[in-house]
Amino acid sequence: MRGLIPDSFIDELLARVDIVDVIERRVPLKKAGREWTACCPFHNERTPSFYVSPAKQFFHCFGCGAHGSAVKFLMDYERLEFPDAVEELAQTLGMTVPREGGREGAPREDKTDLYALLDSSASWYQSELPKNTDAQAYCKKRGLDAETIQRFRIGWAPAGYDGVIKSLGNSERRLQLLNEAGMVASSEQGRKYDRFRERLMFPILDRRGRVIAFGGRVLQAEQTPKYLNSPETPLFHKGRELFALWQVKQANTNLQRIVVVEGYMDVIALHQAGLPIAVATLGTATTPEHTEVLFRAAPDVVFCFDGDRAGRAAAWKALESALPRLRDGRQAYFLFLPDGEDPDSLVRKEGKEGFEKRIKEAMPLSDYFFNELSHDVEMGSLDGRARLAERARPLISKLPDGAFRDLMGQELERRSGARALVQHEPSSQRAVQRPVAVQRSLVRSAIALLLAQPGVADHLEKPYRFSQLDKPGIGLLIELLDIARSRPGINSAMLVEHFAEREEYPALQKLMAAISVGEPERQSREFLDAIARLEHQTSLMRKRDLESRINQLTAAEKDELRALLPIRELFTSDLS
Repeated sequence: MRGLIPDSFIDELLARVDIVDVIERRVPLKKAGREWTACCPFHNERTPSFYVSPAKQFFHCFGCGAHGSAVKFLMDYERLEFPDAVEELAQTLGMTVPREGGREGAPREDKTDLYALLDSSASWYQSELPKNTDAQAYCKKRGLDAETIQRFRIGWAPAGYDGVIKSLGNSERRLQLLNEAGMVASSEQGRKYDRFRERLMFPILDRRGRVIAFGGRVLQAEQTPKYLNSPETPLFHKGRELFALWQVKQANTNLQRIVVVEGYMDVIALHQAGLPIAVATLGTATTPEHTEVLFRAAPDVVFCFDGDRAGRAAAWKALESALPRLRDGRQAYFLFLPDGEDPDSLVRKEGKEGFEKRIKEAMPLSDYFFNELSHDVEMGSLDGRARLAERARPLISKLPDGAFRDLMGQELERRSGARALVQHEPSSQRAVQRPVAVQRSLVRSAIALLLAQPGVADHLEKPYRFSQLDKPGIGLLIELLDIARSRPGINSAMLVEHFAEREEYPALQKLMAAISVGEPERQSREFLDAIARLEHQTSLMRKRDLESRINQLTAAEKDELRALLPIRELFTSDLS
């Protein structure tokens, strides 16, 4: 839903943004004639079938059918709603998204007040930190400097049951927002109280740097629970978010490696030590959504865990989540720490260089995979090797088709002697699956060609000679022509986005995708030829209509019919 964003702003945004730049920041593209190509980020493939057209400002995958404008790409790739994708693009161009009211229908729910309240909560916790000597002493003990405290907006939730409520919940509406944001809880008697009390507070930010939740840590080890996170809210889903991902992206313009650790303080210690590449999951095991976000941020992901039983169990869950996302070019590693150590303590002892050395020496996923599966297997026996093969096969089958999957299968065969998987047709012998050509009506072909080359509308003048033709889609073709003629320089994506909230939108996207790659000159000729054929059909239709009323024609209609008849028919017709 467009919500309250004016259509004129969407047009301006799509006119200024470059879809190649938007996609190339996230997916490596290669020049291929007039277009750019890559392996599709939305499905697993070896041979590139994903095309980006700078002329049309449109992307299309011939493999899975994904297609759309720069806004649609961000929605699909970053999993954003339409208004958030627009705001993301606008931010890169330094544009401010305007809002308007009075739109009918069900506009997207505005969460501006919720974001503002959470930001105010973070500021309030920050203001409370200098007032508490125990919290300050704890920060000093953990070696946190003022710059780090400010960068992560670390604060303090004081004792008492109504600090946040009194400071920020000074109206019924704001109290409702505090409840919706997970900042307050309710007793069995329905009494509201602060969820976080006597805890060091860590704001959790979304990918745009907005506060969406909090994590709170007690100062004393004997207090429980050690960490308390915000509950699930309309803004916060812990299985999708990562602590400090915003700070990592701000500190790295070309991020190649990202490290996943277990605690907030571990993350902060690594950042302060000069390793701003650390993030943490939020009190949950690594999920498939986490791994996808991680690999979108960097091609190499290092999972760092304690070396105890719990740490290895968490590492194996991370491996299982990572397997389906290990497309070629992505790599996962596992770093297990010495007993009794965590990243915070180790980086203090060894410094940045020492911990960086451990990261570089982390175990590749392939080694960890086979070591774990074979640690209790007697590899010298036939039964033991068969057990390894049975354990590994279903996991290797989760890997995307590609070189890494092939090599993992070969390694399993080397270790066990058993074939890992059914052999697939080599990628070199596979062709990109292009859509089978379907017979489209002449009107649909004209619409598709117009969407591919909106500038061809300038060759036509109103009134359009085919406008009286009684065929499905004529009205839509005329509307598209009018929009294209009224907006000189309009591109394909802008033209389609005019129909974003109409029932024709999905069909228009499919039509544009079906003809998204091709020579502009040829497409222009084909469009004008289609229009000429529509005009010819209009003439035939009008001729048949006049002929059916031959005895009732007016003088003007007789003249019109004479103009429509071929010369040889004039000698045999009775129009006098």
